[in-house]
Amino acid sequence: MALTKPTVLSAAGTAVGLALVFNPQSQPIISCFGFSVLGAVATFHMIPKMGPLFIKVGLSGKDLLKKEKKVLPETMGAVVGLVYMFCLFFFIPFMFYQYLVTETSGAGNRDEGLEITVDPGDPGTIGRTLTKFPHNKLASYLSALLSLQSMFILGVADDLFDIRWRNKFFLPAIAAIPLMIVYYVDFGVTRIVIPHFIQPLFGNKSIDLGFLYYLYMAAVAIFCPNSINIYAGVNGLEVSQSLVIGLSILANDILYLARPHNLATESHLLSLYLVLPFLGVTCSLLYYNWWPAQAFVGDTYCYLAGMVYAVVGILGHFSKTILLFFLPQIFNFAYSVPQLFKIVECPRHRMPHFNEKTGLLEPSKAHFTKPPHPVVAFVLRTLGKLKLLGVYEEDGKLVAVSNMTLINLALVLGGPMREDKLTTVLLSLQLGVGLGALIARHTIATLVFGYDNI
Repeated sequence: MALTKPTVLSAAGTAVGLALVFNPQSQPIISCFGFSVLGAVATFHMIPKMGPLFIKVGLSGKDLLKKEKKVLPETMGAVVGLVYMFCLFFFIPFMFYQYLVTETSGAGNRDEGLEITVDPGDPGTIGRTLTKFPHNKLASYLSALLSLQSMFILGVADDLFDIRWRNKFFLPAIAAIPLMIVYYVDFGVTRIVIPHFIQPLFGNKSIDLGFLYYLYMAAVAIFCPNSINIYAGVNGLEVSQSLVIGLSILANDILYLARPHNLATESHLLSLYLVLPFLGVTCSLLYYNWWPAQAFVGDTYCYLAGMVYAVVGILGHFSKTILLFFLPQIFNFAYSVPQLFKIVECPRHRMPHFNEKTGLLEPSKAHFTKPPHPVVAFVLRTLGKLKLLGVYEEDGKLVAVSNMTLINLALVLGGPMREDKLTTVLLSLQLGVGLGALIARHTIATLVFGYDNI
């Protein structure tokens, strides 16, 4: 049987991935890139094979923004998460190769850097060695794995049991507990640098937040997964926004790693090790989730993606930079607050409305079951005049508004669009924000803080 093009490409990708993993220089970064390639190839093959099985057990959904309303496999994020976790597991010996081989006891010249401890008063110390193995880095890496595993399991549980939003909102904070414990033991810094122009008010260059800093990290862990989960509803958006955020983080890591003798090298190396394999599996998922979608990602992927970025922000000590990359998600959450907290009617699904006659997407509406409070009505009408909301009235009475999501706002501002064009517009916004955040982080931050801190 003749090999098809995808089979040839996959075989080539597997060969390249293995060559990179077992590179002659034994460089962990190159090996990590190899696992990223292998993860992409594995995901590319597993999704079409697992899709029918998922549909068979009821993990499926209709693509409501199409005329045909095809039934597609749901929860493909579970496949992606599984491949990603295995990539991280198998990468451990490659990550610590120089310590396992070069700086621990073994054959040849592998005793370099050892400190032999012998206490005549304690025979038990004879023959023991004290190596330079970085247990703190291994602890950080394993805590990241544990937090990601926990979030993965919680995401799958949500897809299976459809947990109510108010019950699952705080679950990421529970998944982040191992992360914060290791942060406390390993790093423990709770001081934040303040802008130099207000330093005289505090008499110091930084202030210690103490326990509040851990609450802040928990808030980051809660926000990142949930923000991606509510900024969804059109083909490719969840995956593409995650891809752009990941590329922005990767670019930020490279900017620091390119500087010789930088104090943040280890932190950004750890970030790169966690992000690269995730980008690999995400690229393959995007192939199947882009318009017209062949598979849905489910809540599992959204939670896992957000948790990956929360983890690298916390362990890499640049959580504030992470939030810069999440500015569209922050805006979407703030814009959604009136509906999330039931100030304005909130239907279960707030995805755009599909016009079957034109084949275009239009803003979906939240209809009022009772007249809104006069103050609320005034604010909504004001937003309508500013073109920040679709407002619909009958006989001078407010009967509906467009659902308060960034997706619907794009349709209010830009008019009806085809689904792929809408995703492209939102993706362009995400990319612009990422580039702007990188520029601001490495230019304006220097002016505000006096130096480019990590």
